[in-house]
Parts: sequence; structure tokens; C-alpha cells
Amino acid sequence: MRLALRLGLAVCSGLLIALVLLNRPITNFWDQYGVASYIKTRLKTSLKDGTLDYLPALPGATGDKIIVMAKLEKDDINFISSDLSDWQSAIYTVNPTQEDPFILTTPVNKGREAMAYLTYIIDNYSTLPSIIAFLHPHRDGFFSAWHTDTPLHSNVDAMHMLNLSYVKQQGYVNLRCKQSPGCLEKDTHNAHVTPAIYKEVFSGTSTAIDHVSQAPTLVGAACCAQFAVSNDQARKRPLSDYESLRAWVTGTSLSDAKSGRVMEFLWHVVFGMSAV
Repeated sequence: MRLALRLGLAVCSGLLIALVLLNRPITNFWDQYGVASYIKTRLKTSLKDGTLDYLPALPGATGDKIIVMAKLEKDDINFISSDLSDWQSAIYTVNPTQEDPFILTTPVNKGREAMAYLTYIIDNYSTLPSIIAFLHPHRDGFFSAWHTDTPLHSNVDAMHMLNLSYVKQQGYVNLRCKQSPGCLEKDTHNAHVTPAIYKEVFSGTSTAIDHVSQAPTLVGAACCAQFAVSNDQARKRPLSDYESLRAWVTGTSLSDAKSGRVMEFLWHVVFGMSAV
């Protein structure tokens, strides 16, 4: 009996220690993925017709607006035409296997979505629509689209719910509001955007930095390179700035993924926000 009691106490102690150690990671996962709202909304929509109740149309919210997106050739983005037909779209295939005059492509396949985003602004600088939404090619998905900040991680829902008047007022709006990852204090010591990289990226632009010491040591914004911008805000930078930024992405020795990650944590700065 004593042996069984000892074993039971040992197992309970082990479970308790495991729960204490895992508490923070589980809490972070729960928050980052919006688990509670996802489960609640999934259950709610399964009992209805599978749709959400969208915000009512806002006064002055209609107008010229476009979705800009980078996609791989294999990606299915039919949801843009079927579910977001009230938006124009500029879809860039970054890895075409053959020439096609009817598809948009980027000069090179580097920097992940950054190359498409910058290419669109450069090629359309003088005729930008009032609202430009920069999106990833996934429609939804708990793991693939966890950073899409709607209950079901749906870009369709995000675009339906987007307050266009607010975008015009603010100029730049990150489509993710959750602080994790990107905004927590530990994240602002950004491993991807060091002062040296910051200076390198903005060298040659209208916000060029003369000395590394002038570059911010902290850089923080909600991830993950999905945001909306007004044309007025985009044109606060000259065209040459965007050309310089694209030249950095093209020419840096950083890999496709790493150069894209640097830009992911700098879009808010590019469009006029403070470093944190």
C-alpha cells in the first residue's frame, strides 16, 4: 500500500510540475490562435447556415478598393472572385512555370509577399485605388491562417468586416489586433530587424539614417504582413522609396524567408507609424 501511495504521489507531483511548466506555453497558444473565439464561432455557425453576421455597411465605405496578393502557382484563390467580388484584385504569381500574358508576376521570387506588395505600388503609384488591402492567399484555416484576426481566421470575413472609413482616417491599419506575436515586450527586441538591418533597409529612402546609433533598438508591431493602406498614406513616400525598398529585398544576401520576415516587421514603419 505504501508503495502504491508513493507511486500515486509521484505521478500526481509529476503531473502538477508538468502543468506548471506548460501553463505559459498553453496560455500563449490559446491567445495567439484565438482558440476560445474560434471554437465558439465554429459551433455557432455550424448550428446556422455556416455564415457570420457581418457589420452593416458604413456611410462612405464603398468606393475603389483593391486586394493585392502574392501566390504560388498551386494556390487556390478562387475565393477572391466568388466571395469578394466587390473588390478589385491584383494577384501576383511569384513562381510561374511558363510565360502567361494574362497573369501578374514579380521581377524575382524573393522576399515572400513583400516583392508583390512593393511591385504593385511601384507599377501603380500614380493610379492607386482609395483603399489597398494586402493579403495572404489563404481563405481560412486554423493552422494555416491563424494570424488572420477574425473568429474563424477567415480573410473573407476580415474583408467583409473591414471599416474602410477607418482605414482612410488612419492611413495604415494592421489586420491583426492581437499582441502576440509581435507586440509583446520580448518581441520588440526584434531579432530580424536589428539597428544595422534597419539602417540598411531604409538607406537611400526619404527616411535614410546616417548612423546606426539613430536606428531604433526596439521594433514591434503585430505580425503577419496583412494590412490595409489608403492611397494618400502610400503616397506620403515618393515612388523612389518603394523602388529602393524593392532593390534591398532583391539584392540582400538574406534568404527569401528572412528578407520577407524583415519586411513583415517594418510595414508599419514604411507607412508612417512609429517603430513600436
